[in-house]
Amino acid sequence: MSFRSIIQDMRGEFGSISRKGFDLRFGRSRSQRTVQDSFVGEMDALRQSCWANMPPELLRDVLVRIEASESTWPPRKNVVACAGVCRNWREIMKEIVKTPELCGKLTFPISLKQPGPRGTLCQCFIKRIRSSQTYHLFLNISQASNDDGKFLLAAQKCRRTTCTEYIISLNPEDVSKGSGTYIGKLRSNFLGTKFVVYDAQPPSGAKVTKCHSTTRLVGAKQVSPSIPAGNYPVAHISYELNVLGSRGPRRMQCAMDAIPASSVEPGGVAPTQTEFLPVNIDSFSTFPFFRSKSNRMDNFQSGPLSAQKDEILTLKNKAPGWHEQLQCWCLNFNGRVTVASVKNFQLVASMGDGVAPEHENVILQFGKVGKDVFTMDYQYPISAFQAFAICLSSFDTKIACE
Repeated sequence: MSFRSIIQDMRGEFGSISRKGFDLRFGRSRSQRTVQDSFVGEMDALRQSCWANMPPELLRDVLVRIEASESTWPPRKNVVACAGVCRNWREIMKEIVKTPELCGKLTFPISLKQPGPRGTLCQCFIKRIRSSQTYHLFLNISQASNDDGKFLLAAQKCRRTTCTEYIISLNPEDVSKGSGTYIGKLRSNFLGTKFVVYDAQPPSGAKVTKCHSTTRLVGAKQVSPSIPAGNYPVAHISYELNVLGSRGPRRMQCAMDAIPASSVEPGGVAPTQTEFLPVNIDSFSTFPFFRSKSNRMDNFQSGPLSAQKDEILTLKNKAPGWHEQLQCWCLNFNGRVTVASVKNFQLVASMGDGVAPEHENVILQFGKVGKDVFTMDYQYPISAFQAFAICLSSFDTKIACE
């Protein structure tokens, strides 16, 4: 029997039980007696299943082989399917599947919040949809084409009176703060020269403060606590003003509040989130449009704490070289960028006033390859979410910086 047939067989037996178990845990519109009766019936079904008595060692060996054989997308969806069979399978799969830092693969949604692979760039691309002002991030599946990538993240551009926001979500069909798939946002200042990346949940090991707002009532009913309205600043992006109008590309700098500067050193460690935290009713505020202007901009104006400024990782754009024959500024993107654009950039770790030779490795590069297609390659210690947010800041028009 092949691995594929094994997966289909076991999903058929456990899938409905897993979904019912989800309802049981939350007790949705069922009496306590009904819940107990249903639970007993499902346990009987489990005992009669041909997979119920499988030894844990054999189950782990099967799952290890499936994970090793499905190394790329779309076949890697079988790994995700195995993790969705039941809680026991999910826990085993979470132990087997390594973080992107170790295996270089993006498997579960939490992988998008974890640092990328070490020593190699994870190749992605962004598609811009002008009509809806949305941006979709895909993982490159084929080196030859970027038309059939694996969807990762979506962002929606929202213009405000004093700023511009990009709402980032795991669901391309519902990009909103009220969605259960909302994971963060990017907010600019009035000129579009400074940006702050907000995470919906506190990053692991980060010393950050959450935006505060008062609790309000809507229609005499409290706002649903499931709305992830928490905003934790994890990065600050600034573009240098070009007052004299000198020739050259944009100059930018990114302060990664949640990542220590030592993470780029050999053996350095960056915080790694292992799972999405459950929503805490007391820790999240209500709808963001109830916040006052002063509260909304407090975290933006304060920026990184001065006490941590020397300890956090700072990224700056790599200085391009002037090409005499082409008469333009050039960077080596190793064939990943084909169209000249002021939006193109490469970010490296900044060490003091300059960039040390040992830190010339590109951590994030972004460039244009088509009218509305851009490549995005990143590596350790930043995550796909952080890299995507930084690249979104480049889409804003910055007359004062060009």
